[in-house]
Amino acid sequence: MLNIVLYEPEIPYNTGNIGRTCVASGAGLHLIKPLGFQLTDKYIRRAGLDYWPRLHPTVHEDYTAFCRAAVGHRVWLATTKAHQIYTDVSFGPDDFIMFGPESRGIPEEILTAHEEDCIRIPMMAGERSLNLCNSAAIVLYEALRQNHFSGLELHGALHHLVWKTDDFQ
Repeated sequence: MLNIVLYEPEIPYNTGNIGRTCVASGAGLHLIKPLGFQLTDKYIRRAGLDYWPRLHPTVHEDYTAFCRAAVGHRVWLATTKAHQIYTDVSFGPDDFIMFGPESRGIPEEILTAHEEDCIRIPMMAGERSLNLCNSAAIVLYEALRQNHFSGLELHGALHHLVWKTDDFQ
């Protein structure tokens, strides 16, 4: 199972939305303390909708505790400072993809210690960053695509409705 890791997340709406994406995609969610909110916060539950009760996030007391739990797994670090693009790496089926706090990103000392594992989403020059929820979804779904969307429902079912031309006026 792929995993999203939020390092010291600050905004409950973002974590709630990412939790919803994790449930829908079958990914795990890992949260590294300190958190900028309580997991019982109404805002996190509002953003996560009815998906949140089905999410069972793993909460790590700190970065060191997370590293102990992730031994043997590849951890990708999403940052605007990376030299390689997220589509240029090969994601494994049980990799971790880490995102930093909304206001400051993953600390520089972690990034420099793992520079070969840093990935970025291309943006226009001079732009600071994308929203955390969007970034997590973009990278997660590329990792899922590379792993052939394993375990996910690949085909929907259209209901054949008859439309009248005056329905579009």
